Amino acid sequence: MFAEIIPLLSKALGETIYMVVVSMAIASAIGVPLGVLLHTTAKGQILENIFINQTIGSVVNAVRSIPFIILMVAIIPLTRFIVGSAIGTTAAIVPLVIASIPFIGRQVETSLKEVPSGLVEAALAMGATPFQIISKVLLPEAMPGIVSQLTTVIIALVGESAMAGAIGGGGLGDLAIRYGYQRFRPEVMLATVVVLIVLVQLVQFIGNSLAKKLDKR
Repeated sequence: MFAEIIPLLSKALGETIYMVVVSMAIASAIGVPLGVLLHTTAKGQILENIFINQTIGSVVNAVRSIPFIILMVAIIPLTRFIVGSAIGTTAAIVPLVIASIPFIGRQVETSLKEVPSGLVEAALAMGATPFQIISKVLLPEAMPGIVSQLTTVIIALVGESAMAGAIGGGGLGDLAIRYGYQRFRPEVMLATVVVLIVLVQLVQFIGNSLAKKLDKR
């Protein structure tokens, strides 16, 4: 029986990793600049623009307030338009990305706030441009915190990808529901939970190690 479960687990784990990696890559490419924009346009910052800051902040808060399961269902037409289907691992990436972008944005903003203002003031006094301050001061100084925050996002994505299995998203969640719950096979449910725990622990370990390595203090 255990030999029967291993191929199922391997396939489901591969689908979960695929969803998480692709979703995280796309969401980070948008979410990190979004977090920088949220921080730098805030009151008293180098690109202060209260209107832009509050407008983007309101949209971010609105998206973050939507439960993931509701978001998945609500954007089915958009998912179908982008990938041609509302079911499957690739389709699940669309709501995962949309849910993660504002989360990453706020996490990056929080990390940037922890950079001492004196460093920015010193850079301004030396004639640095806003782009130079962002690329040479803010991001390098905040990088350990950003890595830690992104690790949290990845772990959240693992959980959300499992939830996506509830509507045919594939991965470990789909395995637990279809082969475990619906077929009354508790050993499949248990195996899935164990794999998810190990995956989360591994992600957390790698994230903590990388953040520690980047911290020069």
